[in-house]
Amino acid sequence: MTSTTLTTIEPRVTVGRAAPAPYRAIDAFDRSIDLDPRLRELVRIRVSQLNGCAYCLDQHLGDAIAAGEGARRLATLAAWPESIFFTARERAALALTEQVTLIGEQGVTDEVWAAATEHFDDAELVQLLWAVIAINAWNRIAVATHMVPEQ
Repeated sequence: MTSTTLTTIEPRVTVGRAAPAPYRAIDAFDRSIDLDPRLRELVRIRVSQLNGCAYCLDQHLGDAIAAGEGARRLATLAAWPESIFFTARERAALALTEQVTLIGEQGVTDEVWAAATEHFDDAELVQLLWAVIAINAWNRIAVATHMVPEQ
């Protein structure tokens, strides 16, 4: 039997202490987004997977479970295009989420935008975009500063 040793990662800076006003502002911005809680957590997790943000993955997996998300859907989220567990609406949201997160590679294609507009009205679509932008901001802060989840 092998023992496992957790890797120690030291945070580089405590963001909320070093710059409390912007921290509070991004937190208020994030909280102001009005999107279905389960969909929002799927978006947060998928963006965090793409960005390699362990801190946000840890936080939002717990939030997704608390919002009623199931283990099978969470386990297959990284492979959502091949998974049978996601609705057409969720697929459209996840496709848009990925293209906005990886926007420098190809932008947002007309096909992905059209699919999203089939499932979301303008107000919902903009809320979805803000949700993607917010979690990308958090990921970038967390990865850059080595934020670590509580053990």
